[in-house]
Amino acid sequence: MTDHAKSRHDESDAGLDAVISERRRLIGLAYRLLGSLSEAEDVVQETYTRWYAMSREQQDAIESPGAWLTTVATRVCLDLLGSARVRRERYTGEWIPEPLPERTDWISGRPGTAATDPADPADRVTLDESVSMAFLVALESMTPAQRVALILHDVFGYPFAEIAGITGRTPAACRELASSARRRARASQPPAATTTHQAALVRDFKQAWDTQDINALVRLLAPGATFTADGGGVVAAALHPIEGGEGIARYLTDLAVRASGGLTVLERTVNGRAGLVIEHEGVTVAVYAFDVAQDRITHIWAVRNPDKLRPWTAG
Repeated sequence: MTDHAKSRHDESDAGLDAVISERRRLIGLAYRLLGSLSEAEDVVQETYTRWYAMSREQQDAIESPGAWLTTVATRVCLDLLGSARVRRERYTGEWIPEPLPERTDWISGRPGTAATDPADPADRVTLDESVSMAFLVALESMTPAQRVALILHDVFGYPFAEIAGITGRTPAACRELASSARRRARASQPPAATTTHQAALVRDFKQAWDTQDINALVRLLAPGATFTADGGGVVAAALHPIEGGEGIARYLTDLAVRASGGLTVLERTVNGRAGLVIEHEGVTVAVYAFDVAQDRITHIWAVRNPDKLRPWTAG
């Protein structure tokens, strides 16, 4: 191989490696936008399909493959988000974002950018916060454009001029979309407890649940707490949210009684925060995510739909 040919071969390998290395970040982006790992993987596959459908000359003409991949993945997500509301209206029971086990793969921002903006920290969503169940649920109340502007800017550090090019809006419009989305997210979420404090409350909750101590459960739950379950019509689950600490405590105690000791409750990290995993004969059958404020548990999200538990059962 001549030096010239070898140089071209090395450049080709380097370019291919750079494109492939974007996959993890693209999945993190698509998961945050869609709340579904399976859909995020489909988006990334479609994105790479479009990349490899181009000729080598077309690929070489793209100055930043990472930016191109991000643009395509975001636009595919926007198309999916446009139809997601209709699909979720037909969903049996409550729809909850897909819970994720503890992996640093999901905490991945834009290469070469900081996770926070020290000049204006209030205008940033931290990487840890951006995968919390509470934040993902809050995103469900936003328009697709708001979600895209917020995630691309606050989490992945894209300037509004670039977001404008991706979404086909003006930079000023993208700034306003992100601002309104940020306000909505803040309004729906009280200041989060520290991870250590949440872990302690979830541990106490597990102990009270294990011993079927309804009074202890009531003390740990905020009076206005909400319990939401997602069975997807595949397995039994509460079809509507259960409101109030006492009502939730009685519901969970009844679940424990009916289980007759056949379940194992384990403390695990769920979407970056302390949570619980329920196993039956070694198989994950439910994942519980929590939100905590002012020394009480304010929200519990129980995902039972087996289609959403794949990351927990894949070994």
